[in-house]
Amino acid sequence: MSNSIIPYGRQSIREDDIQAVVEVLRSDLITQGPVSVQFERAIADYCGARYAVAVSSGTAALHLAAMAAGFGSGDEVITSPMTFVASSNCALYCGAVPVFADIDAKTYCIDVGHIRLKINAATRGVIPVHFAGQPCRMAEISAMAKEHKLTVIEDAAHAIGAEYDIDGKTFKVGSCAHSDMTIFSFHPVKHITCGEGGAITTNNRELYAKLQRLRTHGITKNPDEMEIDGGPWYYEMHELGYNFRITDFQCALGMSQLKKLDNFVARRREIVAAYNLAFGAESELITPFESGDVRSSYHLYVVQFRTLDRLTVFNALREKGIGVNVHYIPVHLQPYYRKNLGCKPGDHPEAETYYSRVVTLPIYPDMTDEMVDRVIMGVCDTVRELGR
Repeated sequence: MSNSIIPYGRQSIREDDIQAVVEVLRSDLITQGPVSVQFERAIADYCGARYAVAVSSGTAALHLAAMAAGFGSGDEVITSPMTFVASSNCALYCGAVPVFADIDAKTYCIDVGHIRLKINAATRGVIPVHFAGQPCRMAEISAMAKEHKLTVIEDAAHAIGAEYDIDGKTFKVGSCAHSDMTIFSFHPVKHITCGEGGAITTNNRELYAKLQRLRTHGITKNPDEMEIDGGPWYYEMHELGYNFRITDFQCALGMSQLKKLDNFVARRREIVAAYNLAFGAESELITPFESGDVRSSYHLYVVQFRTLDRLTVFNALREKGIGVNVHYIPVHLQPYYRKNLGCKPGDHPEAETYYSRVVTLPIYPDMTDEMVDRVIMGVCDTVRELGR
């Protein structure tokens, strides 16, 4: 154990997950069959939304949501610079321009006040990112969006299973109570996995129908949507869509995993509690802040080092077998964004300060208490060794 690498995240697969996949592989339909429909219904029910559309990845979910929202040339879409590039790339895919609003220094989520500063006549939408599993301030974002007639797409790739409270009422992330759509990712390091996969939830029937069409080449077989009745084999392509479908055997894995989601989140929160207790005693460390009115699902556990050099810390922890990572390089610092959108260092100082001193520590449900203790000891020893 002492010589093994503890990764920052990994899937938790059990025999029942494997059997669920095998059962579908032995069936007649391994794609576009009944299990994908069941998975969509299960996601919608879990989140408290009316509809869900399962797709091939979280990036595909963002792309289709942006298309369904009607983002296009001349439009601006506001999102966070502290995220994976897909959160803003989805606007570019549609011909729109992503505009970044800086993050809140405590939560690392998008700063609502900065969103307001970025709104202008060209603004069509907001994509708040629930960073590391902590929900953004959705009541304020929703009110702002209604005031300016903006579409809100929650990027909840980190946050399935998270909750937030407003006026004494609890909302699941994905309920779309304060947004038009919410997207999820089912990559192996996320809370639940389909291998690869994603989903979009919504309460809007028109958006739901559009998402279904866009997922499958813009094609419909619904007689109510077709221009002519061409026979039982007939279909019509009404808009330019994509093949962003997900298979039934992936959805079988997702269905099996979804049943364990609450336990997965509970274990993540246990690990966070142990980390916070240990690291809270180290003045060099800044541990994650959780707002009192949210319940983070902790996709990531990020810790900041106040004075130590991040690269030195990173390498020291890797040498101890702790598979640390960094989430994320601010999107506006990526070469594409600098060259094509005019972004530059200094544009979003809170995101840049955070990035300069953060390290992501291992957190996933299959971590044993021994592994958690090993991470704690490795971090605390490193802080003391380098701080001498």
